[in-house]
Amino acid sequence: MINWKKKEVWFVTGSQHLYGDETLKQVAENSEIIATELNNSAAVPVSIIRKNTVKTSQEILSICREANSSSSCIGLIFWMHTFSPAKMWIAGLTQLKKPFLHLHTQFNRDIPWNTIDMDFMNLNQSAHGGREFGYICSRMNIERAVVSGHWKNPGVQKKVGTWARAATAWQDLQTGSIARFGDNMRDVAVTEGDKVEAQIKLGFSCNGYALGDLAVVVEQVEDTAVTELIEIYTELYTIAENLLPGGTRHTELRTAAKIEAGMRKFLQSGGFTGFTTTFENLYGLNQLPGLACQRLMAEGYGFGAEGDWKTAALVRAMKVMSDGLPGGTSFMEDYTYHLDPDNALCLGAHMLEVCPSIANPVTKPSLEIHPLGIGGKADPARLVFSSQAGAALNASMMDMGGRFRLLVNTVDVVDPEENLPKLPVARVVWKPHPNLETASAAWIYSGGAHHTGFSKALTTDFLENFASMANIECIVIDKQTRIRDLKNELRWNSSVY
Repeated sequence: MINWKKKEVWFVTGSQHLYGDETLKQVAENSEIIATELNNSAAVPVSIIRKNTVKTSQEILSICREANSSSSCIGLIFWMHTFSPAKMWIAGLTQLKKPFLHLHTQFNRDIPWNTIDMDFMNLNQSAHGGREFGYICSRMNIERAVVSGHWKNPGVQKKVGTWARAATAWQDLQTGSIARFGDNMRDVAVTEGDKVEAQIKLGFSCNGYALGDLAVVVEQVEDTAVTELIEIYTELYTIAENLLPGGTRHTELRTAAKIEAGMRKFLQSGGFTGFTTTFENLYGLNQLPGLACQRLMAEGYGFGAEGDWKTAALVRAMKVMSDGLPGGTSFMEDYTYHLDPDNALCLGAHMLEVCPSIANPVTKPSLEIHPLGIGGKADPARLVFSSQAGAALNASMMDMGGRFRLLVNTVDVVDPEENLPKLPVARVVWKPHPNLETASAAWIYSGGAHHTGFSKALTTDFLENFASMANIECIVIDKQTRIRDLKNELRWNSSVY
C-alpha cells in the first residue's frame, strides 16, 4: 500500500561555528554514519536522508522551509552533536510545519576512560546540547517526540521507526478524503461531528454522496469484471457451496462482487482514502455492502459504518501506520460482553464489515450469504472468520466539542470458548486491560465511541506519536489504569485542550 522508501525523514545535525572546521568535518562524518545506520535498519521503513549540519539561524530556517515545501519529506530528526545555541532555532521552529523527532544520542556509546581529553569533550556534547534544544522546544510549547539512547540500540531504532510510521500516517491524513455514501445512522450522536473543524485540525476532507451516485457506477460494471472477482474469491476463501457457480445463490454472490467492483472504481476515480456506508440508506443497491467493505479495507481504505467518518479516517491512519507489519488492522465494534467474574470478555464484531487482515492465518475466511435482519434489502455476502490470539488494541476518535479526543485501550485477543456456529460474522474476542470492569468504565468516562479501529499490528506508541503530531488529546487505558487517576486526567485535559 505504501512505498516506504519514497517517504523521507531528513536527518539534521545541530552545531555552531565555534568549534572550527576540523570539528565540523567530524560532526558531518559522524552524522552520515548515524543516518546510514538508521536508513539500513529493518526497524525504520522510510528513507533517512542526511542534510548538511546547521550552524546558524539562517541555515536552520532554510532547512525548515525546505522541509515544509517538500512533498516527500514526512518529518525531520534533529540531533545536537555539539552545543547548538537554541536561540538560533527559534525562527526555524516557528515556521516548521512538519513533525520532528529529537534524537538525544551521542556518536560514541562509551566514555573512553583512559584517553578522554578536552578535544573529545568539545566534540561530544550531546548530553547538554540536547538539553539546550529541549529547553527551547518546551519554551515554545512545541509538540515533538523525544527518543533517548544510543543510535545502534535496536530499541532506539524501533522507536524511530514507530515515529516514522506515525509521521507517514499524519502526512497521508493531510491529503486524505472520505466519501460518505449516505448520511450517518439517524439519531446517533457519536458518529456526528464537525467536519470543517476536522479538516482544519486533521487535514482530511469529508463529503457526502448519494447512494444513487454509487449505484450508477455499480450498474456500469461489466460481467467480465465480476467473473474475475469471483475467481479471486475462489483462490482466497472457502466459498459456501450454494454460492459456487451453479449454486442456488451464486447470482447473489455476483451481485456482491458487482458492488465491490463499483465501489472500488468510485473510490479510485475520486482519489478517496476512506469511505462510510449506512444500512439506513441503500437506494439503488440490492445488498448492504459487506464483502466489498471487508475487501476494500484489506487494500488499505479506511472504513466507518453508519456514516462514521471519524472512524473511517482513523482506520485509514492506522492502516498506513501498520502497512507491512504482521497482525492486521480493521474497523471494529464492541458488541456484547461475557460477564463471568473469573473470565470477563468482550466480543467484537459488526453486522458485516470486519477486515480479513486480522483473520487467523491458519484457516481461510469463509465466504457466505445469510439474512441480516436490518436494512430491508437482500441477504448480503460476507467473510466469516475469527482472529488469532495475541496482543491488540482498540482506538476511537471522538469530537468532544471544540477538540478531538483519541482514546486507546490495550487488549489481549483470546480464542472463543465455543465455535459460535450460529453467528455468521467476522469476530474477535478479547480481554481488555486492566480488566473488563475498569476498562469499560474508563471508556465510558472518556466518552469513547462504540466504533473503533482495532489492530493487532500497532502498539500505543504509534497512536501516541500520531496524537502528538495532530496536537489532539490522547487517553490510554492499559494495565496501569485506575479510575480515580483517569478521571483526574480527563479534568486536567479539559483545561489543557
